[in-house]
Amino acid sequence: MTSDAVPAGGDPRRLLADARDLAHRVRLAQRVTWLPLLVLALVTFGAIPAYRYGHQVLSECRPVDDGEVCKVWFQSASIYWWTALVLAYVVIAAGYLRVARARGLGTRVVPYVIVGIVLVALFTVGHLVVGNYLPPPDRSDPLPWVVLALFRLTDFTGSIGLALLVLAWLERHRALLLFALGYLTVIAVPINFGWGNHWGNQWEFAPMHVISGGVLLAGSAGFALAQRLRQPR
Repeated sequence: MTSDAVPAGGDPRRLLADARDLAHRVRLAQRVTWLPLLVLALVTFGAIPAYRYGHQVLSECRPVDDGEVCKVWFQSASIYWWTALVLAYVVIAAGYLRVARARGLGTRVVPYVIVGIVLVALFTVGHLVVGNYLPPPDRSDPLPWVVLALFRLTDFTGSIGLALLVLAWLERHRALLLFALGYLTVIAVPINFGWGNHWGNQWEFAPMHVISGGVLLAGSAGFALAQRLRQPR
């Protein structure tokens, strides 16, 4: 990145304005927003076969009026998410550091990567504790929507959006903040347009992962295009 120095003439307000402008230009040059969105979109799409063909563990099944309810642990999918997300954050950190070195700038991605990995660990422990100590419900009725939304936000896909909020704060990136809030809304509601409601247990996770991964992929393309348009010609 290059900049043309213009004498401020000793005017404090001019000096402050020049400093703010330079800081803003540095923040813009540090951003590689499309990279984490692209990597995390691919991780989300990869979870679909992990749920479809992975191993499920059923426990503490009990009869109810119209069948039975059980605790379900998607063992293969959980292992996939743990491994894929940690590797994804490593790839994101490496990509940011490479771009920073090429541009001769620093980077703020390390705290984001640390928070992302910590969230995965915390939510994993939380779900294991809940799964081990809470009994399955006595009825097959769905849980209240507030409880379901909380579970979705503390799931692996939810941890992606919460970590993106941290990245938006670190980079002072309003557009990324709005995107992350929109993504979390899609996760919490969830917005699936009724697609796949009658596909059965083997494919029940596919629609939401396609939609959430598609949102990340579309965001990656949008931010990449915006970055390209900002570049001088």
